[in-house]
Amino acid sequence: MRLAGRVDTPYLESLVLQGNLPGDPTERMLPVYLPPGYDDDTTRRYPVIYVLAGHGGSGPLMLAPVAWGESFPERIDRLIRTGKMGPVIAVLPDCFTIFGGAQYINSTALGSYEDYLNEEIIPYVDEHYRTLPDRRHRAITGKSSGGYGAMVQSMRHPELYSAVASHSGDIYFEFGYLPDMARLHANLQRFGGLEGFIQQIPTIKPKSHDPFYSVLGMLCYGAAFAPNEAAERGFDMPIDMETGALREDVWQRWLAWDPVRMIDVAENSAAWRQMAYIYLDCGLWDELNFQIGTRIISRKLEALQIAHDFELFNDGHINVPYRYDVSLPRLEAAIRA
Repeated sequence: MRLAGRVDTPYLESLVLQGNLPGDPTERMLPVYLPPGYDDDTTRRYPVIYVLAGHGGSGPLMLAPVAWGESFPERIDRLIRTGKMGPVIAVLPDCFTIFGGAQYINSTALGSYEDYLNEEIIPYVDEHYRTLPDRRHRAITGKSSGGYGAMVQSMRHPELYSAVASHSGDIYFEFGYLPDMARLHANLQRFGGLEGFIQQIPTIKPKSHDPFYSVLGMLCYGAAFAPNEAAERGFDMPIDMETGALREDVWQRWLAWDPVRMIDVAENSAAWRQMAYIYLDCGLWDELNFQIGTRIISRKLEALQIAHDFELFNDGHINVPYRYDVSLPRLEAAIRA
């Protein structure tokens, strides 16, 4: 369907990603959705929503047409065109890595993706587009690892964002990650170990959840949550590579990044008190069990008397971008001019 707005696709050369350990690209496309009327009134400024892709995805991939569905630009364009929400600029960052993502945080094993988002992309967008360039008019959202990134970045940077929405965001790592970690040792052996798997990432077929994405996810999270410049590939593995047993010291480093625990830190809960709007949802039948952690953090927010909306919906973890129809209008209402 032809858009009433349009998508701009500049390429941004990153300075903070220079020299990243995996050798991932430093020049990346930065899709920017511009709403209907953007080119007609050159004096009007717009609030901005940053939309973070899930693990294995990226902003540019969100531009692709979807069978029996909509690309992200088609979805937000329809919502604006039909009056379900006001006009906004939407930014779709590319934080893809050799391991399928970076959880949107800084890691010496992957690169400074938190800085890339906050110190390079936001200033670039504010300089090159007619934004309302302050936190009151800036929101962040995403699905799965993108929802995780939205939660964590809004906790860590309330000076940048005033509204947040997470769809099926990674949370309560015991139930979300440990099932795949229990199979990590056996799955790596299928490919000749860690290096064998990494070398075969582009050619492994089929790229099913188990073993491909279950292994890739564990390596992504390990590189993000437990970097160690002295270790192989720059991060500590969460399991003993001989026995497959959980390494409790490394696991505790992962848990420090779990939103269900991060909200217990006074600085993070204080950040969410500053949010104009918080939205959390998850499918009742989420295959990664994130509905449990989402329910837990909602209860913690209630105890802290932090206002938020929380919904469980009748679906799983996959193919649920239709949930943006719920969150995007609410985010826009919270940050509109």
